[in-house]
Amino acid sequence: MSVEAKKPLSNGLITLMAVAIGIIVANLYYQQPLLHQISRNFHVGTARASLLMTLAQVGYAIGLAFVVPLGDVWPRRRLVVSIFGLAAVTMAVAASMTSFTLLAVFTLVIGLSSVGGQVLVPLAADLAEPAQRGRVIARVMTGLLLGVLLSRTASGLVAQLAGWRTVYWTASALLAVMAVILHRVLPKEAAREHVAYRKLVAGVFSLFVTQRQLRRRAYLGAVIFASNNALWTTLSFLLAGAPFHYSNAVIGLFGLFGVAGVLAANAAGHQADRQRTHASTILFALLMLLAFIILALGRNTVILLALGIMVLDTGMQGMQITNQSLIYGLLPDGRSRLNSAYMVSAFAGASIGSYLAGQLYAHFGWYGDCWLGGGLGVALLIPALLWRTPKERSTAVSGVVVEH
Repeated sequence: MSVEAKKPLSNGLITLMAVAIGIIVANLYYQQPLLHQISRNFHVGTARASLLMTLAQVGYAIGLAFVVPLGDVWPRRRLVVSIFGLAAVTMAVAASMTSFTLLAVFTLVIGLSSVGGQVLVPLAADLAEPAQRGRVIARVMTGLLLGVLLSRTASGLVAQLAGWRTVYWTASALLAVMAVILHRVLPKEAAREHVAYRKLVAGVFSLFVTQRQLRRRAYLGAVIFASNNALWTTLSFLLAGAPFHYSNAVIGLFGLFGVAGVLAANAAGHQADRQRTHASTILFALLMLLAFIILALGRNTVILLALGIMVLDTGMQGMQITNQSLIYGLLPDGRSRLNSAYMVSAFAGASIGSYLAGQLYAHFGWYGDCWLGGGLGVALLIPALLWRTPKERSTAVSGVVVEH
């Protein structure tokens, strides 16, 4: 056991960790409504300005692979505080940039330093009692979901009032304050066995060889992230065109329909704690397939599009929490590496989904994108029906009912 004093998490600490995760993951999404303003400020084209989002995602993937695993050998309080401190400094420096090239470089570091939340989630899983782990993960992940959803809206409002640089300065201040708070409240951990860094990083990828449950859940994670990006990569094109002709501000508000995923995440956490992961996986896979059917039918109807977004986000976030609840139980002393391996797979799926969605939308329009989403839904549903956890399989053979 890596935590010095194994005590149930207080509600206050869970809430604080959720808020911290939301604040740092928001760094990845502040730029989305600001790109037009940034492109005018630096006199660059929209294509060049949009590279900032790509660099942020690349930096995040690098952080997942090479920074998050350190949580299995370093005291996580020190690691988390260091990451938040780096993020605060980087956001402040980026806010003062007068060169677009330098801003792009620091955007890569912003992405890398946004992985602090992915260190906090395994820490929360360690601190939680086993019977409550799924619910605790769901609660701290709620902070991540809200950080993603609200960052775009908050960024747009602040930039409208005070310019895009104020968004960066504000984020920097929030990160600095949170670093101080986390240093004071996160529990200390006992010293751990030293592992060479190269061996530690290699161990992330070796987990795919030794952990079948991780391979399965990483596959499902990659597909749900691909499905999510299949929608969000092309939705703005649809809403900006006929028959909607919505402004960027209105398009950004569509992200708020994803709040349904917060409720799904908490429900999935409860089901995971009650050993109902097989049934939950099937349900959430069905929802993601159903979502793209609704989205296809809603090509010209805003109500159906909104419903499709809600159903898709419910399925995605529910599946995400189910996946994480299961993989964190595989290696109690390797949760940071497990999380790193899983999230690298998820972001690989996200990038593939974005690429395929863009290609299909260019050639076949909205319906081509929905066909892609439907195919990904089938690719989720089939393994969801076939795969059970070892515990579920053994109880099914013996005739014991696990899922009430």
